[in-house]
Amino acid sequence: MLEEMGKAARAASYKLAELSTEQKNQVLLTIADRLEAESADILAANEQDLADARQNGMSAALLDRLTLNPQRLKGIADDVRQVCRLADPVGQLIDGGVLDSGLRIERRRVPLGVIGVIYEARPNVTVDVASLCLKTGNAAILRGGKETYRTNAATVRVIQNALSEHGLPKGAVQAIENPDRELVNQLLKLDRYVDMLIPRGGAGLHKLCRENSTIPVITGGIGVCHLYLDETMEIEPALEVIVNAKKQRPSACNSLETLLIHRDQAERFIPAFLQRMAQENIPLHGDANILPLLQNGPASVVAVKAEQYDDEWLSNDLNVKLVADLDDAVAHIREHGTQHSDGILTRSIGNANRFVNQVDSSAVYVNASTRFTDGGQFGLGAEVAVSTQKLHARGPMGLEALTTYKWIGWGDDTLRG
Repeated sequence: MLEEMGKAARAASYKLAELSTEQKNQVLLTIADRLEAESADILAANEQDLADARQNGMSAALLDRLTLNPQRLKGIADDVRQVCRLADPVGQLIDGGVLDSGLRIERRRVPLGVIGVIYEARPNVTVDVASLCLKTGNAAILRGGKETYRTNAATVRVIQNALSEHGLPKGAVQAIENPDRELVNQLLKLDRYVDMLIPRGGAGLHKLCRENSTIPVITGGIGVCHLYLDETMEIEPALEVIVNAKKQRPSACNSLETLLIHRDQAERFIPAFLQRMAQENIPLHGDANILPLLQNGPASVVAVKAEQYDDEWLSNDLNVKLVADLDDAVAHIREHGTQHSDGILTRSIGNANRFVNQVDSSAVYVNASTRFTDGGQFGLGAEVAVSTQKLHARGPMGLEALTTYKWIGWGDDTLRG
């Protein structure tokens, strides 16, 4: 089954690579219109998935993530229309020139080919990923969460109908509809047809892909993010950034997990900090050095467990640790961070530069919330994932990250001497 899907995707990718930007945008607009016109089929499939999820005792928060309704579906369709407005990187001339031999060389941006995406339950990801892949001339093989396999299948059928309307093969966007986990293992070995694999989910999924895939894998999305408060920073602006980084969306991968406080700041900073944390309902998990300073205030405080430094809270909880200096803070980030998003709160340009140079994360901030690590916020328009590795993409992955390049040599019957 997957072998046939791979062949179909590869064949479709050659067709997509020939399309102009205008042709791709027309396809995307048709997809957006059909998502609204054929919403009844998608919503009926979603209702079946939700019924199963309720029967299996799924929490209200997770049920909400799975739920589609006419308003949410319209929002998803509008997101596709937004992708039409983004600049198309395919065909862009990166650099080039005429060599001594007379050969004119160009480096031009081209689609990657076939992209496999394995993702968690949220049904909007199906359309997000498909639209970004189509915009960049890539075919996609999608494997969504088993909790929404009917919703994903119905959504992909709508996308395939739109492709057919424009004379394009349905193999350009395919979904693995069977929820059998074994098919994920088969997809990981489909290197003959799939050029890049993007997992979007928890640490377990990323580990599975990294250790078992024969296809290049983009890993990331796991964000154990830090802020370091140095000895020069004022209290009020620091509190505003800390609260935003922690509370704006605690379940996001770029939300704050651990606050590192310079020991010379403790006496000045902690009283106001405790007041604000109590006000914002942020429970604190302190290390042994800071616990005595935290326990007399109004905030909820418990001792931090060692393993809590290495994982995302996905809640309002915040780890707090005293550090001796910037070197101590950097050492903690290197040991426990995930190279996602880390920042310093400082009024010293020297400290800021040292922190930026020494912290090896995909996004490093000076006096700003870690919550900015996002394709939309970075001006990329949209995002297929956040990469915490170094090849071939790093940080929020926009359209350009779904492309590669090829060298093109233009000769005049030119021979190598």
